[in-house]
Amino acid sequence: KVHSQNSGNSTSSTPSRKPQASAPKVRKSVSSRIHEAVKAIALCHNVTPVYESRAGVSAETEYAEVDQDFSDENRTYQASSPDEVTLVQWTESVGLTLVNRDLTSMQLKTPGGHILTYYILQIFPFTSESKRMGIIVRDETSGEITFYMKGADVAMSTIVQYNDWLEEECGNMAREGLRTLVVAKKSLTEEQYQDFESRYNQAKLSIHDRNLKVAAVVESLEREMELLCLTGVEDQLQADVRPTLEMLRNAGIKIWMLTGDKLETATCIAKSSHLVSRTQDIHIFRPVTTRGEAHLELNAFRRKHDCALVISGDSLEVCLKYYEHEFVELACQCPAVVCCRCSPTQKAHIVKLLQHHTGKRTCAIGDGGNDVSMIQAADCGIGIEGKEGKQASLAADFSITQFKHIGRLLMVHGRNSYKRSAALGQFVMHRGLIISTMQAVFSSVFYFASVPLYQGFLMVGYATIYTMFPVFSLVLDQDVKPEMALLYPELYKDLTKGRSLSFKTFLIWVLISIYQGGILMYGALLLFESEFVHVVAISFTALILTELLMVALTIRTWHWLMVVAEFLSLGCYVASLAFLNEYFGIGRVSFGAFLDVAFITTVTFLWKVSAITVVSCLPLYILKYLKRKFSPPSYSKLTS
Repeated sequence: KVHSQNSGNSTSSTPSRKPQASAPKVRKSVSSRIHEAVKAIALCHNVTPVYESRAGVSAETEYAEVDQDFSDENRTYQASSPDEVTLVQWTESVGLTLVNRDLTSMQLKTPGGHILTYYILQIFPFTSESKRMGIIVRDETSGEITFYMKGADVAMSTIVQYNDWLEEECGNMAREGLRTLVVAKKSLTEEQYQDFESRYNQAKLSIHDRNLKVAAVVESLEREMELLCLTGVEDQLQADVRPTLEMLRNAGIKIWMLTGDKLETATCIAKSSHLVSRTQDIHIFRPVTTRGEAHLELNAFRRKHDCALVISGDSLEVCLKYYEHEFVELACQCPAVVCCRCSPTQKAHIVKLLQHHTGKRTCAIGDGGNDVSMIQAADCGIGIEGKEGKQASLAADFSITQFKHIGRLLMVHGRNSYKRSAALGQFVMHRGLIISTMQAVFSSVFYFASVPLYQGFLMVGYATIYTMFPVFSLVLDQDVKPEMALLYPELYKDLTKGRSLSFKTFLIWVLISIYQGGILMYGALLLFESEFVHVVAISFTALILTELLMVALTIRTWHWLMVVAEFLSLGCYVASLAFLNEYFGIGRVSFGAFLDVAFITTVTFLWKVSAITVVSCLPLYILKYLKRKFSPPSYSKLTS
């Protein structure tokens, strides 16, 4: 009575109005059938109950005693799949509680407080190929041996006895967005089990084709099983999935949903998450098995415009076999694509296919173990830590706890990372090229003599303390605030044009380096003809000032650390003039030149160095101002 009352509200109960077609001669009552169904759900799984330790006593030893106290509130369930945990929690809510499990047995507690013990004889784990799992148990009291099995409806429909309601109910649940599992059982006699066990053990010992032989022996049991019930588990969407997907679409990112769920379930989830809008046309690709069917279906799809595509894994495989290029070209034009009934290998194959045909960057996002191959195949993998475990997050490049964090990861951190890396990379190149240009000009003036312009510590100092802090402070630069980047995802779309880092920007920076290097060296030679012995001090001072001003020119939003870096570098250079004076002579001792402190403090030295620096930097500042005035970047409208 308890079972029939409680399970009436659940999707896991068998519809009582529909009798089984191949029922035994003695027809079972509704309550006994519900009892069987609940027992099957409570036994056919890989769930282990775990008890928290209390008062320093190990929970395992405490509960391993004969007089176990199973009413403990600290009981939690552990399993690789959250769906299995959910189903076991449901059986607990209707009165049949899993209280203990080890390698050889499991114990259930009835509403009356009785403990039912079942010995585990064999267990066949779930695989993505078989899409089902099974367990053979022996009842301790009656000695009955029962083979329970549960799995996807596509795998189970051929295994269970004929019935007229399974397909219809599966469709109903799938349309509600539920993940369905079909549960069935088969009673075995002692002789049948002994025969199976001997064949199973023999298959496991075979050297050649072991997996095939083991699968064949198990399949010999999977015939004419008694259909017990159909379960439906809702895979709830996390918070803010809809706005995040909308944001990604506005950012110019095409979204494909690859799932192992049924077609109806996948379509329902795609609509509820607004991946496919309610008003949008959906083209559901009919199941195809031959080349001709695939050709007809592709032609029908080609005639439709701006509609989302929903296709099953089997049909996808046929299309890719015969019309790979045509299919990918059509699918890429769709606003959204949903691939259902996909195996982990298919998911990875689709990712590689998109990389190969489009040449675009791919990002794979997943939360379960079956998403690992897809995550590793993509250019960038994002793993979400959730109820499915940590397999995906451990295999991914980035690990997040909520799907909504993808918005900030891409729009803010991803965008800033690209812009900053582009600026930093080009600036480091400019920093090296400008000093090379100066050396080239210097050598050409001295009849290409192999005399280095800057000696020892000056070269080391230039690459480190004199310019390192300001250049690397560019990683703190941002063109718009994070809130703005999230509010206007269209800014992210600009990145796809690759304007921040291209051959054009590279050549611009090369020209800037050659111009500035030439101006600094020629300016030093021109203005300091009479004091040519000081040319190193003159040109090097102007070079350091130019570098610091160029960093200031590149920065879009100032950060206090940037200001500190600029003044720190300048301070380090001025301080080093006192003890690096012998390095400021050309050819050091051979030329007999040294740094004259009295000379560098004169007004003449200061205005001439300033003049060279202004000539090297001012035209660039003017060009930047004119460009911003007449061709402002998209973000400038938001910062004003």
